[in-house]
Amino acid sequence: MKFRKGARLDTGQVDDRRGAGGGGGLGGLGGRSGMGGKGAAVGGGGIVVLLVLALLAFTTMRGGGGESPLGLGSGSDPTDLGTTCRTGADANQRDDCRIVAVVNSVQDWWGGAVDGYREAPTVLFDGQVSTACGNATSAVGPFYCPADAKVYVDLGFFDELQSTFGARGGPFAEAYVIAHEYGHHVQNLVGTNAGTGGDATGPRSGSVRLELQADCFAGVWAAHAVDTELIEQLTDDDIADGLDAAAAVGDDRVQQQAQGRVDPESWTHGSARQRQRWFSIGYRSGNPNRCGTFAPDAL
Repeated sequence: MKFRKGARLDTGQVDDRRGAGGGGGLGGLGGRSGMGGKGAAVGGGGIVVLLVLALLAFTTMRGGGGESPLGLGSGSDPTDLGTTCRTGADANQRDDCRIVAVVNSVQDWWGGAVDGYREAPTVLFDGQVSTACGNATSAVGPFYCPADAKVYVDLGFFDELQSTFGARGGPFAEAYVIAHEYGHHVQNLVGTNAGTGGDATGPRSGSVRLELQADCFAGVWAAHAVDTELIEQLTDDDIADGLDAAAAVGDDRVQQQAQGRVDPESWTHGSARQRQRWFSIGYRSGNPNRCGTFAPDAL
């Protein structure tokens, strides 16, 4: 995935809180929905989107919560994004600038596709963070909080995506994660999550349908990413990396790795196959209206 060197980045869409610390432990993260693993918890604030991690499975594999032991990767030391992330050339060189560029591209496309679209900031943090959905640690993984309409990401998660979940990783795998979280923002704006039974579990539950639709929305953005004029090109290898990441955080893969067995009735995000399928539907169609995961015969 390459960004146009001269494209201007809008760092105003990203709030960099790395190194700032946060609230206490993982207390009362109500209302999130997320990308994968264990599932979404629905509470008073709506859905919260946990990107790819199942909180229980993830902390079990890591041996506990707390701060991520991994660094942010080359060129991702906390810094002033406004002075270091100015153009697409910076996004091609720095991990954090790349996230800025992806956020810009995702929001640019959805801003033209959804009437009344309201931008949602992405918050970069490390260790722990305080949100309107409660306090969270890095162990939770990337998530969307509808109570404050923000996406939260610890960049160290992308190292975990490879080392813990076995994904190949790569720039587009990261972009898929970000785009998935913004898929939840779109759901929140249009009210898709209302009354869907997002707290239920199982392979055809409301929570799984929400997560698979967010995967499909990520694919829709990917189909139009070059049109936003921030991204110069996406290759077949990029899309393959995204599909690989989607499979790595499928409930069945996470459960098998964490506990040596698969329990479909506890699924909250969908299987590896389901996640790949719905991302592909979004990517091949480029049409959010094709992301009908709530149709009776969709799953």
